[in-house]
Amino acid sequence: MTAKGVDPKEQVLIQRFMDSLWMEFGLSKHTLTSYGSDLKQLSQWLAKKSVCLLDCQREHLLLCLSWRVAQGYNPRSTSRFLSSVRRFYQYCVRENMIKNDPSALIDSPKIGRALPKTVTEKEIEALLAAPENDALGQRDVAMLELLYACGLRISELVTIEVSQISLHQGVIRVTGKGNKERLIPIGESAIDALKEYIKYSRVELLGDKQCNTLFISRRGQAMTRQTFWHRIKRHATVAGIKKTISPHVLRHAFATHLLNHGADLRSLQMLLGHSDLSTTQIYTYVAQERLKSLHKQHHPRG
Repeated sequence: MTAKGVDPKEQVLIQRFMDSLWMEFGLSKHTLTSYGSDLKQLSQWLAKKSVCLLDCQREHLLLCLSWRVAQGYNPRSTSRFLSSVRRFYQYCVRENMIKNDPSALIDSPKIGRALPKTVTEKEIEALLAAPENDALGQRDVAMLELLYACGLRISELVTIEVSQISLHQGVIRVTGKGNKERLIPIGESAIDALKEYIKYSRVELLGDKQCNTLFISRRGQAMTRQTFWHRIKRHATVAGIKKTISPHVLRHAFATHLLNHGADLRSLQMLLGHSDLSTTQIYTYVAQERLKSLHKQHHPRG
C-alpha cells in the first residue's frame, strides 16, 4: 500500500533502499520502519516544493531541517532523520541514480549524552514479585527473569524458540542485530522460573495448539512486544514503581547492575551483543553517577 502523500515511484525507491539495507546488514524491522518513516517525511516535504527525492539539493535539506526545528522536533530525532537521509543518498550515489550526495556536507545537530534510564535492584525484586500466581503471571515472571538475567532486547525475547534455550546447560542462544548469534548464561532464578513456566503454564496456555515460540499468549500464539510492554507497565504499577518501566529499562538495569558488581566492559559488550565497545561505555557514566549520588548521600562533607 502506498503511504499517504508519497508519490508511488518514490515509495518504490524507498522500499528498494530498505530492501538493500535488510539484505546487506540484516537490520531489524523496527530500524527499517524508522528509515522508511524518515524518508517518507522528506518525500512529502519535498513534494510541497515540487522537488523529487532524486533532485533534492543541499539547500533543500537545510530548509527541511530548519522546518523540523520550527516544528519542535528534538535534536536526537533530527539527528536520526539526517542519518536516514545520508544513508539513502549514499545508496543512490552507489547505484548511479545521482552523481552527488546532497547530505554530504551537512553537520548533525549536537545532542547531549543521554544516560540510560534504569531501576534499582530493590525495584527489580518488587517487579518480579508483582505478577499473579496464575498461568499468565507465571509466564510474565519467566519473561521478566529472563529479560533481567540476560539483558535481552524485547525483539529478541519475544522471538526466542524453545530450541534456543538449554536449561540443563543454563544458556540461551540469541540471534541479535545483524543476525549475529551469542550465547548468554541464564542464572538460577531465571532457570527456576522457566522450568515452572514450561512445565505448567506454557502447557496450559498452549492447549491443543502448536507453537515453537517459547513465550505464548493466552490464545496459544507467539507473544507480541506490544502485549508484553503493556504487561510490564501493569506489573510496575502493582509493584508501586513510580518510574517509567519498559523492557529496555530492564536491559539497562542488567548492564548497570553487572557493572556495579564488578563486570568488565568487554564481557558486558559480548552479553549485550554490542558491535562497538563505545556503545557499552555509556554504562560507565551510569555507574559514575551512582557513585556520586552515594558519596553525596553518605559522606559527611558530601
